[in-house]
Amino acid sequence: MLKEYQTVSSISGPLVLVEQVEEARYGEIVEIEIGDGSIRHGQILQVENDKVLVQIFEGTEGIDVNTATVRMLGRPQELAVSKDILGRVFNGIGAPKDGGPEIIAEKRLNINGNPINPYARDYPNEFIQTGISTIDGLNPLVRGQKLPIFSGSGLPHDDLTAQLARQATVLGKGEQFAVVFAAMGITFEAAQFFINDLQKTGAIERAVMFINLANDPAIERIATPRVALTAAEYLAFEKDMHVLVILNDMTNYCEALRQISAARKEVPGRRGYPGYLYTDLATIYERAGRIKNKKGSITMVPVLTMPEDDKTHPVPDLTGYITEGQIILSRSLHRKAIAPPVDALPSLSRLKDKGIGKNKTREDHADLYNQLYAAYARGKECQELATILGEAALSDEDRKYMIYANEFERQYISQGYSENRTIEQTLDLGWQLLSMFEDAELKRIRVEYLQRYMPKFRKK
Repeated sequence: MLKEYQTVSSISGPLVLVEQVEEARYGEIVEIEIGDGSIRHGQILQVENDKVLVQIFEGTEGIDVNTATVRMLGRPQELAVSKDILGRVFNGIGAPKDGGPEIIAEKRLNINGNPINPYARDYPNEFIQTGISTIDGLNPLVRGQKLPIFSGSGLPHDDLTAQLARQATVLGKGEQFAVVFAAMGITFEAAQFFINDLQKTGAIERAVMFINLANDPAIERIATPRVALTAAEYLAFEKDMHVLVILNDMTNYCEALRQISAARKEVPGRRGYPGYLYTDLATIYERAGRIKNKKGSITMVPVLTMPEDDKTHPVPDLTGYITEGQIILSRSLHRKAIAPPVDALPSLSRLKDKGIGKNKTREDHADLYNQLYAAYARGKECQELATILGEAALSDEDRKYMIYANEFERQYISQGYSENRTIEQTLDLGWQLLSMFEDAELKRIRVEYLQRYMPKFRKK
């Protein structure tokens, strides 16, 4: 029998304090019936003796402390899952948002999940093709990896994440692939852009979308990535699918966390964020990975906007500690109309060596990206020198590297948001760009690869 209480003592923002409560547990879901008979839902955030602090999903407006009835449901927040979630759009807490029927649950799973035993983790070592050259060619994404996108206000990270959701796939026969897309604190227009993009291209059939809008409650934003990862864990570890989870935008999630922390009157940490921000982010990011003896995998691409393009801001800073690299978008490339404006030099995939090579991508991949990267870095230095001293001050060799850097940005980095390049096309494009140099200048590529791949790109 459900326990009911009419002992609400105070309301502060989205929080309600209930007294004289027996056997309440942290994370338990509650219902609150207000004066007009409507029901709202909440979650216990804190338990102290016989007092509990409840956060209300739908907000506290209209709740009267004298007439509200609180029911403890005795269970954590859960998500109903079955294979039918594919192709559907849900709100931030897992209720259908696309006008379709409720999911007939194969099972109901706790959205907080279970931590993966470190001993049971398998090492990420298989390539995921995104169709984007700056990722596939220079910073390959590997199954089970966490590779965030660091963006800034006004940069086209929405276009890039939509392209990822549309194009990403695993190579090999008989592999099942799915995308779980969680949007937090985005505008209605952005939500419609993502939904329309996936529907128009048919990619919605293999996708599950969880949409939390900017005007939805903050507590729902806190639940959204956990709900999405619960769906991903079900598809990966129970249905043997390879799942790509895209979380956009984690900065909005952290702002919601800061808002709730302030309402709870907690002692603030850096820039007002709670002191447990690192731990909280880790509980989300560490749900990605591979498990030994399980066929499926969860690969995660969190997207976060850096306030004032500041990499030392707590959200990108702490994310960098937990994840395995970063893809950084460049404002200067965006101004040059290069799309997607991925800044190749500071971007990094720490697991790239594990997912490439013979029988994964191609044997020349590692040598090729080392040479492309080195030549581009030299070309950018030459561009800076030309800006300071004038192009006439450059040597012929410096001028060649500067031309290479411009061509690299124009052909390799810039491909638009609809071109889907295979890994072979990306690698061949790299060889084509390097063909302007003599073999002796390409010191980072083994001689046998130069002899095997370069002749077909040299002009006769």
